[in-house]
Amino acid sequence: MKIYNTLTRTKEEFVPIDEKLIKIYVCGPTVYNFFHIGNARPFVVFDTLRRYLEYRGYKVKFVQNFTDVDDKILKRANEEGITPLEVGEKYIAEYYKDAAALNVKKASVHPRVTENIPEIISFVEKLIDKGYAYASGGDVYYSTKKFKDYGKLSKQNIEELELGARIEVGEKKNDPLDFALWKEQKAGEGLAWESPWGMGRPGWHIECSVMSTKYLGETIDIHAGGQDLAFPHHENEIAQTEACTGKQFANYWMHNGYITIDNEKMSKSKGNFFTVRDILKEYEGEVMRFFLLSGHYRGPINFSRDLMEQAKNGLARMRNAESNLKHLINTGSGDITAEEAEKYEKLEAYRQKFIDAMEDDLNTADAITAVFELIRDINTDVKDGASKGFAEKSLALLKELTEVLGLLMVEAREEEIDEELQKLIDERQAARKAKNFARADEIRDMLKAQGIVLEDTPQGIKVTRL
Repeated sequence: MKIYNTLTRTKEEFVPIDEKLIKIYVCGPTVYNFFHIGNARPFVVFDTLRRYLEYRGYKVKFVQNFTDVDDKILKRANEEGITPLEVGEKYIAEYYKDAAALNVKKASVHPRVTENIPEIISFVEKLIDKGYAYASGGDVYYSTKKFKDYGKLSKQNIEELELGARIEVGEKKNDPLDFALWKEQKAGEGLAWESPWGMGRPGWHIECSVMSTKYLGETIDIHAGGQDLAFPHHENEIAQTEACTGKQFANYWMHNGYITIDNEKMSKSKGNFFTVRDILKEYEGEVMRFFLLSGHYRGPINFSRDLMEQAKNGLARMRNAESNLKHLINTGSGDITAEEAEKYEKLEAYRQKFIDAMEDDLNTADAITAVFELIRDINTDVKDGASKGFAEKSLALLKELTEVLGLLMVEAREEEIDEELQKLIDERQAARKAKNFARADEIRDMLKAQGIVLEDTPQGIKVTRL
C-alpha cells in the first residue's frame, strides 16, 4: 500500500512497525457541541483506512481521543448552567450517536484528557527536566527554539514564524513562539487539578502526545487528522513527543483536505455552518458517508445540496443492486452452473480493481467506481432465471467491498405486506391497468416517502424498505 506522508511530501510504501499490529492515532473532537461536517470527514476517512487494513488481514489498534478540557467547554458550561465535566459527558454521548449514523466504528480506545491528568503532569515534568520546557508563574511553556527540527511536518520556517508571532496579554512566556503545556487556573474556571505549578489544567497540544504514547507506545505507524491540524497542533505534538522520548513519533502522517460549503469556507458568520446532526434531519448518515468518500481524501471537497443528492442517488444504486440480488436468492434455486461460474470469475476481477484503488493512497473515489462497474456487470449477468448460488456469490462479493467502505451497512430489506399496504399496491395496479398513471405515481411516491419502494418484476411486485 502507498500512503502520502505529509512529513516527507511523497507517496511512500506503507511498512508497518509490527506486521501483527498497526498502531493509529487520530485526533478526536473537542466535546462542547455536536460535531460538524468538517469534523466528520476525518472520522469517516480514517475509519475507512482502519476498515481496509483490517480487511487486508491486519490487526489495528485505533486510538481517537476526546478533548474534554478546553476554553470552549468552560464557556459552554457557563451557558448551559452545568459543570464542564457534564458538558463533556453530554457531547461525548452525542458524538457516539452521530458517529454511529455515519457507520464510524468505535475506536479501540477513546481516551479523555480528564482521565489522563497524572500522565500529562509527568510528561510535562520530563520536558522541564530535559530543558525543553520551563515554568513561568503557574504556567508551563514549551521552548520551541530548543527543538532543532521544529517545522519539519508543516515545512514552516522558524524565522518566518517569528515575524508574525507575539505574546498575548496574560501570557508569561519567554518567546512569542513558545506554547503552553500547562495553564494556571483563572478566576471563575471550574475545572483544575493540583500540579507542581499550582492549580491548573493542560494545554491543548500536550494531551495527544501523552495519550498516543500511553496507549500506543513511543513510535506509532500512522498519525492522522484534518489538514488544519498539521500546524500548529501536530507540529507541536512532534516537538513535545520527540523531545521527551528521543524517538520518531509517527512514521506516517496523513491529513485530509478541507470541506467548503457551496464553494465557500464554512463559517458561522456566513450562516453556512452545518453540524452532522443538522444534516441528518434531511439525509441518512450513509448518504453523508458516501458523499465524504466520493472524492480523494487529500483533496478539497465541496458540500452542496446537488452533490448530496448525487450521493443519495449513488447509494440508492448500490442498495437497489443489493435488493435485486436478495430477491433472486429468495425466489431462485440451484447451485451455480458452469456458465455462471465463468461469469462470476469475471466479476471477481473487480475485487482486485477495488484493492488497487485503495492501495493507492486510499483512493476511495476509484474504489467506488470499481463497485459501480461490478454492479453494472451484475445487472447484466445475474438476471431472472439465474441460479440461487450465482446470486448468493454475487451478493457476497458486493457486500465484501461495500463493507470496507462502511456502506450498505443499513440494509434494504423486503417488506412484509400487511393488509393496508396490499390495498395500496392493488389500487396502484388497478390505476396502471386503467392507464391512470398520475394516481399510480402518486401512490408510489407516497410509499417512497415512507421508505417503501415498489418495483415491478416478472415475479410480481417487489416491496422493499430502505
